[in-house]
Amino acid sequence: MLWHELTIHTTEEAVEMISNFLHEAGAGGVSIEESGTLNKERDTSFGQWYERPLNDIPEGQAVIKGYFAEETDLNDIQGELVPRIEELRTFDIDPGEYRFEQQTVNEDDWADAWKQYFKPQRVSERLTIKPTWENYEPTGSNEQIIELDPGMAFGTGTHPTTSLCLRTLESVIKGGEEVIDVGTGSGILSIGAVKLGAKHVLALDLDPVAVSSALANTSLNGLEKQITVKESDLLSVLDGQDPSLGVKLPVQVVVANILAEIILLFIDDVYQALVPGGVYIASGIWKNKEQVVEEALVAAGFQIEDKHRDEDWIAFVARKG
Repeated sequence: MLWHELTIHTTEEAVEMISNFLHEAGAGGVSIEESGTLNKERDTSFGQWYERPLNDIPEGQAVIKGYFAEETDLNDIQGELVPRIEELRTFDIDPGEYRFEQQTVNEDDWADAWKQYFKPQRVSERLTIKPTWENYEPTGSNEQIIELDPGMAFGTGTHPTTSLCLRTLESVIKGGEEVIDVGTGSGILSIGAVKLGAKHVLALDLDPVAVSSALANTSLNGLEKQITVKESDLLSVLDGQDPSLGVKLPVQVVVANILAEIILLFIDDVYQALVPGGVYIASGIWKNKEQVVEEALVAAGFQIEDKHRDEDWIAFVARKG
């Protein structure tokens, strides 16, 4: 089967939004490659090492590829994307001097090719992400393995925002907490939370494909009894005490690894969903949105307890006052 490949050269800052635009335009898969230069600051606290540059993408730049069915008109897709990308500038997200490329590829050339680059990776003191097709044995009794098959529509969990969020969860989860994961995607944060000791996680996402992915990965890790996955937003579950949610609101921890623009929309809902003293982990925040997110959290009644950083991404640890 043939697919149309639409490549967008842009900035790392705009990756999350443009990737989402491609999904909304009907892409059957999206791949992201960011700068592999050795000049950027890298986390080596868990033994990672870098012998040589991984690619020739300039510092701060990224290449996004979207794959569309053979009958799709890529010129129409490109025409729809341009005004949406330009609009990002009004939200202080700079896509740079972006440019497009088009080509037709065979499905065998891309559908599984990315898997050769996804290897087991230790992302925190206790958590290791392992693709289902790789063999790996824990190196110690304290190491917890997250089995993951992200599919083409979701990340591998090694993006800075995800690994940052997992490390932040490790610092927050003490054991026995009920947790809500907003925008769960592949379900990786929900799985990580339970592996770290959470009692139960309610995983929410508005995307039915994400819900299917989260359900599949929950099953891969044998955590169906500890993770409830629902197609919903946070507001829709706040009004009742539905026993099928698996958690009793308010909960002790809410985690959201999504765009800052979305985080700003439901801060008050998160405050309502937390017990007094509960913790909100807000990640997926690019450095240029740090101040506005912090001000919104404080205005809602949160106390900023900590900030965790990875490259230019920030995760807030905010406690309900």
